[in-house]
Amino acid sequence: MMDCSARSRIMRSIRKKDTVPELLVGRAVHALGYRFRLHGRRLPGSPDIVLPRYRQVIFVHGCFWHQHQDCASAKRPRSNVEYWGPKLDRNVVRDARVLDALTALGWEALVLWECELRNREMLRVRLKLFLKSRDGGSPREFPCQSPDGHRGRRADARSGEGPATAGEAPGVQ
Repeated sequence: MMDCSARSRIMRSIRKKDTVPELLVGRAVHALGYRFRLHGRRLPGSPDIVLPRYRQVIFVHGCFWHQHQDCASAKRPRSNVEYWGPKLDRNVVRDARVLDALTALGWEALVLWECELRNREMLRVRLKLFLKSRDGGSPREFPCQSPDGHRGRRADARSGEGPATAGEAPGVQ
């Protein structure tokens, strides 16, 4: 059994944002070619990752704090049950309320659990499926919009590849 000061020190060290799982998901989303905002405070629940262009958000939930069903990491503490039981139950209710509010506002949400992040390839697949559900394609295939409205890779006019932009002669540096 831990004394109060040791328990307080441990609880203070638990981060609310920029956790290792959250950073891992952020790197994976970025590697897929998407750009995003962190901790969207203007949205219900302050989602961990916000993709405003696609109206999509990603929550990275810790299995213990958000009580991932059937997960070994979501085991409830046996000490101070009067405190932990209601607290963890409130977290679960709040999570459901936040997801409902986001849906009502027209946002699509993905919840990723901490235990699911161990399999990096499965994480990548889930992210690709979720993110493609709104944009119809991968941003790696369509990284920019050229001045003439054509979607696709824009060639560098100075290198002599592709059409020159207005006011430039081809191949002029």
